Amino acid sequence: MIHPTAQIDPSAELGEGVSVGAYSIVGGGVVIGAGTWIGPHVVIDAGTRIGRDNRFYQFASVGSDPQDKKFHGEDTRLEIGDRNHIREFVTINRGTGAGGGITRLGSDNWILAYSHIAHDCQVGNHVVFSNNATLAGHVTIGDHVILSGFAGIHQFCRIGAHAFIGMGCLVNGDVPPFVMMADDYGRPRGINAEGLKRRGFTAERIGRIKRAYRTLYVAGTPLAEARQQLAEQARDSEDVAALLAFIDAGERGLAR
Repeated sequence: MIHPTAQIDPSAELGEGVSVGAYSIVGGGVVIGAGTWIGPHVVIDAGTRIGRDNRFYQFASVGSDPQDKKFHGEDTRLEIGDRNHIREFVTINRGTGAGGGITRLGSDNWILAYSHIAHDCQVGNHVVFSNNATLAGHVTIGDHVILSGFAGIHQFCRIGAHAFIGMGCLVNGDVPPFVMMADDYGRPRGINAEGLKRRGFTAERIGRIKRAYRTLYVAGTPLAEARQQLAEQARDSEDVAALLAFIDAGERGLAR
């Protein structure tokens, strides 16, 4: 299961059935869960912990030093869950000492070729990064988010669960759950209704989310007034309550 040209540090821990391809490098202290497949020419640096049944394709680089001038060699980590697909030339950096110390990628994610996840990012589960999607540092991505090709997310932004970021869209504010963003500099374009249908949301749930979207983005009311209206709507909808909680937890402005 280990190609003779692969370099495995003696302190690395490989679970049952782990496969490591030709010329791949696994650094010191790396932990890799059972059933994970690592293709040829993959680099997994020290400080990385990986769950089970992941797939890493050729030329992926995970767990390398953060691309941050403030980083000075602190002991930081990258944590990756289970059943992720990490495609060609993907780069995922460890955290920084000043940013919490950990970059996290959850489970069941598809990270397609040339995507980048920077230091201290927190990525949930069932997320899709299309080709060349990029996160700056300290970005938070909720569950079931889709980032289309060449999408870019500014540092410290949050993307709520079930959001959809269009192709080439550059986001520099928080995107609430369920919202679709499009255009070069990220403009809201409705809710991700098709994605919600595929995940089993009923027409009633989607209707309430649409009403909340109109309150926040279409009615033209100030954010404080829109928030009051959302609080009323949240009494009958857990989804609207989640959207409101996301807004209340923000430290950056909404992409609005």
